[in-house]
Amino acid sequence: MTEDDLAQRLQQLIRPGDTLWWGQAQAEPLTLTRAVTVHRHALARGGRLGVFVGMAGSDTLKPEQADVFDFFGYAAGGAHRALADAGVLDILPSHYAHLPGQIASGLLPADVLLLQVSPADAQGRHSWGMAQEYLPAVRRRARVVIAEVHPDVPWTHGGGHFHASDFALLLDAEHPPLAPSRGAPGAAEQAIARHIAGLIEDGATLQLGVGNLPEAVLAALHGHRDLGLHSGAVGDGIAALAEAGVLTNARKTVDPGVGVGGILMGGERLRRWAHRNPQIELRATDYTHHPEVLAASHKLAAINAAIEVDVTGQINAEVAAGCYVGAVGGAMDFLRGAARSRGGLPIVALPSTAKGASRIVAQLAGPVSTPRADAGLIVTEHGVADLRGQTLSRRVRRLIDIAAPEHREDLERQAHALLRRCGAAFYTN
Repeated sequence: MTEDDLAQRLQQLIRPGDTLWWGQAQAEPLTLTRAVTVHRHALARGGRLGVFVGMAGSDTLKPEQADVFDFFGYAAGGAHRALADAGVLDILPSHYAHLPGQIASGLLPADVLLLQVSPADAQGRHSWGMAQEYLPAVRRRARVVIAEVHPDVPWTHGGGHFHASDFALLLDAEHPPLAPSRGAPGAAEQAIARHIAGLIEDGATLQLGVGNLPEAVLAALHGHRDLGLHSGAVGDGIAALAEAGVLTNARKTVDPGVGVGGILMGGERLRRWAHRNPQIELRATDYTHHPEVLAASHKLAAINAAIEVDVTGQINAEVAAGCYVGAVGGAMDFLRGAARSRGGLPIVALPSTAKGASRIVAQLAGPVSTPRADAGLIVTEHGVADLRGQTLSRRVRRLIDIAAPEHREDLERQAHALLRRCGAAFYTN
């Protein structure tokens, strides 16, 4: 299909005022999203189009496109930070697990779904490819489903397949799936990973966030046995653990023998491992984040990140350098699930400093994304602070002990002054 033909077909299918959704990160259908951005004025026809923004896998979306697009989404990370900095991204401060319900109820409009799907199997079924997440909820709500297919997109298990007749338009993709852009884990991340690996028992079920730190944790787990997977994101390190015989899912109490994820966030190795592999299934958010499913998963090790943690265990994951970036995400769901899981580990990990400033703080610079009552184990490169069953005074002591050494004296002084000013004997030397 030529570019002009594609533009014409999109104009026939997309109406002014429509809201568009597509897969995030490595699941972005790049041929379609680039066509939509290039031809946005013709598609809007003097009106405007809504665009839901997930995690960035590319630089497709740019601030100048707000001349036609109304951007909204749950996070402003990566390349999408430019949208937030320009003031054109309206952030949705919502738990990630709530998205499917908000879509189904119509609270979040969803008119057009753009998908990246796998080639068809022998029965003519296309799979969801790299992601399910909130996309099945959009599929049920959308008026139009448009898809692109590329031979490098894996055929993945998990249900909810497509036939060609399910699409208003199905075209061959010009671009292969996006590869993640990551640097090598630094010394702090490797030290954090070693601490976390020391906490995780054989037979545990893993949930991990995204980025360098989760990959460092996975690399540190190669000495373990019979690990399982139940996670929103699935990275390259999962494929490496499975190929090494470490990730077997054999001891899982929910979905035994099968790893479960929402989105594949890796490169060629991960795609090759996941292709037609019945030991990995992609599921929708309302399953991957379901509280009862998580609680029933014994030894669930939930490993999530934060921007800063105060000395009583309150966690900020939404404001960075004074900018609201959203990303409430699924941390609360997984931390609470792990806390209810038999033998579970609710872990929040972060380097102790950022640009020289302490990330263990006396007072948060942003909102409380996770309240202190839900804080479990906080890990920095300097150690582990287990806050479970600990009073405020003991929490302060444990968190200061894992702060960067050069900041501990100042943190003690600030915590002492703050908590005395609040009229409570929360702090003891």
